[in-house]
Amino acid sequence: MDWRLLAALAYQESHWDPLATSPTGVRGMMMLTSETADRLGVADRLDARGSILGGARYFSMLRDQLPDEIPEPDRGWMTAAAYNLGMGHMNGARAIARRLGKDDTDWWDMKGVLPLLSRPEYAARLKAGAARGGEAVIMTENIRNYYGILVRLEAPYSPPLQPFRLKLANDGSAGTSAKIATRAVE
Repeated sequence: MDWRLLAALAYQESHWDPLATSPTGVRGMMMLTSETADRLGVADRLDARGSILGGARYFSMLRDQLPDEIPEPDRGWMTAAAYNLGMGHMNGARAIARRLGKDDTDWWDMKGVLPLLSRPEYAARLKAGAARGGEAVIMTENIRNYYGILVRLEAPYSPPLQPFRLKLANDGSAGTSAKIATRAVE
């Protein structure tokens, strides 16, 4: 996962505060519920490293649950909204989009549909019930904006250089020698 997207998500969730706690009980840098943390094996939601790794795993799991026909970057934005709403609500919103003749694989169309999840006439038909889809849209748009800034200003991750030994062939003149070189770990 692109570290810049993960950073944008964490900033939007907690402003990078590892001790963040919401009134609804989500906690930590990635604002995980206790149920999600348990499912992901995150023992302490307030441990920054554990929260970030768990949040990245959760994001990847949600992305994998979306149908393959959803292209990038829409897939990432819909995953970000599902991170906030839950996949049940995202699936419900996609069903509403199809009923309304909207493209349920397109973020532009979905961000117009998601706010409908809070309206009683739509929520009554949803297996997962009502949701604050408008908040998920705002959160996702904030992630998109922050991610765009990070993409312009920060390089993507590249593996650190690590030393390795390079053996030179013995050409008979000086015996076998070894040189230290560096290379990126692949």
